[in-house]
Amino acid sequence: MSKAAEIDIVSVSKVYGATTAVHGISLKIPAGSYCCFLGPSGCGKTSTLRMIAGHESISSGDIRLGNTVVTDFPPAKRGTAMMFQSYALFPHLDLIDNVAFSLKMKGVDKAERRAKALEMLKLMQMEPYANRRPAQLSGGQQQRVALARALITDPEALLLDEPLSALDPFLKIRMRAELKKLQKSLGITFVHVTHSQEEAMALADIMVIMNDGRIEQAAAPREVFEKPATAFVARFMGDHNVLTGRVTSSGNGVLVMTVPEGQSFSVRGAGRAVGEAVDIGIRTDRVRLQVATEWTLGFNGIVSNVEYRGSSVKITVLGAGSDDFTVISDDSDYFARPVAVGEAVSLSWELDDALLLGRSSA
Repeated sequence: MSKAAEIDIVSVSKVYGATTAVHGISLKIPAGSYCCFLGPSGCGKTSTLRMIAGHESISSGDIRLGNTVVTDFPPAKRGTAMMFQSYALFPHLDLIDNVAFSLKMKGVDKAERRAKALEMLKLMQMEPYANRRPAQLSGGQQQRVALARALITDPEALLLDEPLSALDPFLKIRMRAELKKLQKSLGITFVHVTHSQEEAMALADIMVIMNDGRIEQAAAPREVFEKPATAFVARFMGDHNVLTGRVTSSGNGVLVMTVPEGQSFSVRGAGRAVGEAVDIGIRTDRVRLQVATEWTLGFNGIVSNVEYRGSSVKITVLGAGSDDFTVISDDSDYFARPVAVGEAVSLSWELDDALLLGRSSA
């Protein structure tokens, strides 16, 4: 396998007519890392992946792979390989010829390309099926063949466009583990587009969360989980509640924020002026169904939904300007004192479980 390359995205934009799909983003993806682009539909993640691959032209900016600016290179000259969401296997060819196809296009002789294709199928544990056609395979097997076909060119970076979306939930989890293992054993850079938070958390060394053509946060999964950069990231990842209000006072490294409904909440932080709009995030698993004391923060609300999840229970509450304030309660704690939809409840959390969020750059 060839060595991995760092991918450097420098002020890259993509404009389609009057629509800007990607707004001047910059990002360094370290060589040999597993990077996941994550975000809602239409956020620009697939356009970015296709620009790295060369399947989409760049409106402005540059992409560098290792020390080479590849902005104007065709896909085959970039040192990247792309695995498409649909797998795009040729139905009339057996697996060896499917995997060897790009080498055939490069004029590699038949014996050599077939030997290399068999080697790749062996890597994917698909050698016993080498003479089958794609229609005779399961979804997970087709995916392995598509991976083998992408990797046969010895790319420095493998680009994956929602590679697990067509698989059933059980197979998704298994293939996720296999992708991670494959990336570690090959040591090349993987760039993977997904809309699944769980998938990105499980796979990524670096998560890139996009919204409306911009990068909201690029960091290790644990940092994104524990310290979402903006209200968008906090809401999108789903592990923080977000309350929005204005600063009413500040001092000793603590801001007091008041929501339009009148409740006030403290958060550690500084550098925000009185009257300035702020967002605070509160971890869903750190909120307790109990009355706030002089040592804790909280508010009273009405239960709007209760979902049993096995080891935990998700309780949704209306209050403090939020219509989906979430409490993730341990199942034993919840069943010791269950609550019902429509019931009034008191919620509380510690000061250190609240986080001052940044504002998205518009």
